[in-house]
Amino acid sequence: MNLVEGNIWKQLILFALPLAATSMLQQLFNSADLLVVGQFANSNALAAVGANGAIIHLLINLFVGLSGGTNVLVSTFIGQKNKEGIAKTIHTSITFAVVSGVFLAIVGQFIAKPALSIMGTPIEIMDMAVTYFRVYFAGMPFIMLYNFVSSIYRSKGDTRTPLLILLGAGILNVGLNLLFVIVFHMDVAGVAIATVVSNGASAIVLLCLMAKDKGELGFRLKDLGINWQIFKRMLSIGIPGGLQGSMFSISNVIIQSAMNSLGPIAIAANTVAQTYENFCFFFCGSFGQASLTFVGQNYGAGNFKRCREAARKALVLGMCSALLMSTIFCVFGKFWAGLYTTDPEVIRLACFRLTFATMFAFLNGTDQVFSGAMRVYGYTIMPAIISCVCICGTRLGLIFTVFQSHPSFGLLTAMYPISWGLSNIFLFIAYFAILKKVKAKMAKNEENVQVVQGGEA
Repeated sequence: MNLVEGNIWKQLILFALPLAATSMLQQLFNSADLLVVGQFANSNALAAVGANGAIIHLLINLFVGLSGGTNVLVSTFIGQKNKEGIAKTIHTSITFAVVSGVFLAIVGQFIAKPALSIMGTPIEIMDMAVTYFRVYFAGMPFIMLYNFVSSIYRSKGDTRTPLLILLGAGILNVGLNLLFVIVFHMDVAGVAIATVVSNGASAIVLLCLMAKDKGELGFRLKDLGINWQIFKRMLSIGIPGGLQGSMFSISNVIIQSAMNSLGPIAIAANTVAQTYENFCFFFCGSFGQASLTFVGQNYGAGNFKRCREAARKALVLGMCSALLMSTIFCVFGKFWAGLYTTDPEVIRLACFRLTFATMFAFLNGTDQVFSGAMRVYGYTIMPAIISCVCICGTRLGLIFTVFQSHPSFGLLTAMYPISWGLSNIFLFIAYFAILKKVKAKMAKNEENVQVVQGGEA
């Protein structure tokens, strides 16, 4: 997809919808785990899988955030038509994905029980939670590889290929879940193994397709390695994004620890509601990724006006689509929660969270779109600081003050929309201040080019 010309509204939708569907399928990996253990095992097995969510996301986000650096660099090089830069970035990213995935797989085996213990995981679900954690992390090389290679595809405007591959992997995952849990009675170990196998299949197929590409976006085994100049640039862009995602996850780990103190029923309800909440985030995230790629390619091509238009329109589309999804989940909350469990108390609490947190999930559109654009413009630290202070700071502050004296499911639910709203205010201010600086910088560059061209004439 050529993102430096054409109708922005149409291109954003064509780019973002397959990406949103891909994210949904990734969520369905975990959702299928929850559905199967919730319906064919018991509530403790459901809680054991859910208790892993926050800590798994923490460790993954720290590394996967670097894939944002890959996206920015490749899309910018595409805009500049820099074939050498594209090839070096691709092979550096894939090498890093494999190495970091192996590292996480090894570390995960040692930190499983200590990490879950620190989070206050109830003793009655501890063994099952540890088992799920260890098996899941054994497949981390595949998860990292898929995320980085998908980022490369997004950079060139292709979001359909990762979707089609993940669709097949999702079907495989569901089939293996049912086989391992119903037939072999493996509960949490079975759904974890199914997730690892399906993730591995999607990563390998996607990489094989890249190997068949004979152009500058193709993968060559002999070219694997780290280009340190590219790697430093990737780190400078990706680390703040990774830390930002990790700070979100750290706050969620602490919130999960607080949720664990309320017992297995609250854990299960929170897990069910967050599953649907994530679907709303996917629309914000998909249009945020679309904006990042659009801004990257057009910034590389020197078209600042189109950069601003893409970010603005991506924000509108992301927020509206997320609001539509959240409305559907809230209105039919009992039905959606009932897909995961028959426990009436779990359903009641899940519906409460769907109503009072999920309805405000659209506010994440600002974070996704503006943070991505600021990173392309070279301002990588600012969005990370805002998120850490406004979102993480607010949540942790409430946890260590109000929750200590008034522990409740409702308070933990209210933390999310409060922190999102506060972050939006400061992101708006920072984004438009940065736009003025970037506009002045690009205008000055154009003047210098004109002076040089005039001198040569």
